[in-house]
Amino acid sequence: MNPTRPLLSREFVLAHRRSYMLDAVAELSGERGYEAMTISDIVKRAHVARKTLYENYGGKEEVFLAAVDAAFAAALERTEAACAAGGREWRERVRAALAGLLEYLADHPAEAHMLIVEAPAATTASAARYQDAIVRLTALLADATPAAEGPSDVIEEAVVGGAAWILNRQIRRGEVEQVSGLTSELSEFVLAPWA
Repeated sequence: MNPTRPLLSREFVLAHRRSYMLDAVAELSGERGYEAMTISDIVKRAHVARKTLYENYGGKEEVFLAAVDAAFAAALERTEAACAAGGREWRERVRAALAGLLEYLADHPAEAHMLIVEAPAATTASAARYQDAIVRLTALLADATPAAEGPSDVIEEAVVGGAAWILNRQIRRGEVEQVSGLTSELSEFVLAPWA
């Protein structure tokens, strides 16, 4: 045993291996798409043994869903934190939330592609997770805006879905790093029903 090198706990090592696998799935789904991605691709990219993947996940869909869940959680956490820190005026909170989401997507292009392009179409379960994220973003918008002045729930969901579609098109064109530049235009779009 080398006295200068500390021993890493089993939990620490397993957490890092899972993280490598989730990162590999995000990268591969962006490069090849969910359908073309294989278990062999994932373990090779993550530098783990096939056995390690199966000790943690039941297969390709399960590891993909874990990656989707982790990325949605991080994106929504950043969006909610930006909204909360956005100031006292509700329009500024909405703009801050949108800026937080767009910055997360621009900072994490592989995850952005996985969430916005692959998740809605890859599997029934990932499509449900995408829809859950849309519902959470719609609820965040509803909570940030004055109820007495606001449009109906249907219009709020349509606005969030429309913004997601704009992001989908931008990411499909390979311009994910530029999505944060859409903050001003998307803010106008999202806030239009309250104008």
